[in-house]
Amino acid sequence: MIYLKLILTAIFWGGTFIAGRIIAPDIGPFSGSFLRFVFASVFLLVICHSLEGGLPRLKGPQILTAVLLGLTGVFAYNVLFLAGLKTVSAGRASIIIANNPVFLALFSSLIFKEQLSVRRVFGIVLSLMGAVIAITRGNPSMIWQGAVGFGEVLIFGCVASWVSYSLIGKKLMQDISPVSAVTYSSIFGALFLSFPAYMEDITHSFANYSFLTWMSILYLAAFGTVIGFTWFYEGIKTIGATRSGVFINFVPISAILMAFVILGEKMDISLVFGVTLVTLGVFLTNRE
Repeated sequence: MIYLKLILTAIFWGGTFIAGRIIAPDIGPFSGSFLRFVFASVFLLVICHSLEGGLPRLKGPQILTAVLLGLTGVFAYNVLFLAGLKTVSAGRASIIIANNPVFLALFSSLIFKEQLSVRRVFGIVLSLMGAVIAITRGNPSMIWQGAVGFGEVLIFGCVASWVSYSLIGKKLMQDISPVSAVTYSSIFGALFLSFPAYMEDITHSFANYSFLTWMSILYLAAFGTVIGFTWFYEGIKTIGATRSGVFINFVPISAILMAFVILGEKMDISLVFGVTLVTLGVFLTNRE
């Protein structure tokens, strides 16, 4: 059952690129992110109450850490995610973000002095090569001729935000459970998003959102955030972080397949080759 949950988690996370691509043209990035985490916070509070009897009270430095989690993993990541998907296809965006574990390993080595073996370095290089091939559609020389646009830069910003979130989260999760940490980051993130969303005129525009837009927002909140994180942390608890982390390799694959079927995005050879290199790179980087 835990392996089935982890496979479904990878599929759900792949689906977030489809949902994000659907709502990106019709809703501002601050408004979309705010609504996602308002709903997610409500769901997470219910889960925390049922699993842990409620949220633990934060003390002193823990409050600042939780605030930073909300600013990086929720506020910055999701605003950049939705803004980037306005111009970047779901499949190519998923390949860029699939480099999260690679950069996390690199910065963990630099900051926490974790060992970076030759195999890990090779994995990092492979993963970056895959991202470049996917972005430039198989012609890396195009990177100097404008192949990397503003949308791609925003998606790379998602990687930086997630790495920051993960490194900061290591400290907070020494004191509270992962579910509680995610709940706090979701609540703080929603609070920080509220004013920019108001400036985007969310109080008037949300009444005009289509049914598909609302379903996509709810998908991002329920499946992309609540169920995805809960099941992934359940996997870490049951079979360990390394074996659970392997399933993240399926996220860009599921995103590309769903983008092809649902959004009609082209599945060219550069996309397939790129995701293969990124997947192999992530595996080598995180393999014990």
